[in-house]
Amino acid sequence: MPELPSYDQLPVKKGAPPRSAWGLWGDDDELGCLNLLTPERVAAAAGLVRKGAVFPLNLRIDRPDPPLYGRGRVLHTITGEGSDGRDDYLDNFWPQASSQWDSLRHVRHPQYGWYNGVRDDEIVAGDAGKLGIDTMARKGIAGRGVLLDVARHFAAQGRRLDYFAPELITTDDLEACAQAQGVEVRTGDVLLVRTGWLDWYFSEATPEVREVISDRERLKAPGLGPAEEMAAWLWDRHVAAVAADNPALEVWPWGPETGDFMHWRLIPLLGMPIGELWELDALAADCAEDGVYEFLFTSAPLNVPGGVGSPANAMAIK
Repeated sequence: MPELPSYDQLPVKKGAPPRSAWGLWGDDDELGCLNLLTPERVAAAAGLVRKGAVFPLNLRIDRPDPPLYGRGRVLHTITGEGSDGRDDYLDNFWPQASSQWDSLRHVRHPQYGWYNGVRDDEIVAGDAGKLGIDTMARKGIAGRGVLLDVARHFAAQGRRLDYFAPELITTDDLEACAQAQGVEVRTGDVLLVRTGWLDWYFSEATPEVREVISDRERLKAPGLGPAEEMAAWLWDRHVAAVAADNPALEVWPWGPETGDFMHWRLIPLLGMPIGELWELDALAADCAEDGVYEFLFTSAPLNVPGGVGSPANAMAIK
């Protein structure tokens, strides 16, 4: 494992884009920050299991409904009626329509391209492609997870996010939340941030509001930012991946007030996978009850050759 530079020390490779991790784990690396999930860290995380409580972090695959960002509704068909067995299949299945991972081929930087200098002609379906979700699937994702329950932290302060507005959750907010919870974000952690957006979506958003926010152009939601400040904070803590319960992890839409598109900084420059729309409420309630915000985290993305994203298939075990 190479010595990890600070954000201000990036890049480490001559000719690499500014503030990029290209070359840190080798010129052919396709895992990015998931390289930080070493066997030693996985073994240490296994020791966090104390009571055997398991928290799946995944929505139903047909939620949110309507799907966000113009993605389609999944259609589920069961076959074998009248026989002794059944089979089923999915049509119009968008792997990123529900609780999801973004792979390192989800977005390219408009100026510098794909993570680690992968070429456009290498972003193809099948075994010939690079940076696909299958790379993450073959690695397997396991390690120490940490929850920052920003929504509950804000509530204790008498503050509530506007869930239908691009309100920023800043690095100062994350620091204050971690301090209040008595938890430290460490190298190799999978960081989960609860904004409370999904709780609002299911408990308060009317069908009319849900229809409005399914339109990419009309969706507004709080999230992490500003972009470069947040990217620097995440990198300097050397998290392996970061996920939240809101539509984009970062504030949406991004613009001059929120900084540039944080996806460009995290995915193609730093090689940091992003998770979105994760169901964190039950885990958060348990963490608030026992005061323990760290746990064994596991996730098994779909092994789709050249896939862009996958259902999270994630669990926290305490």
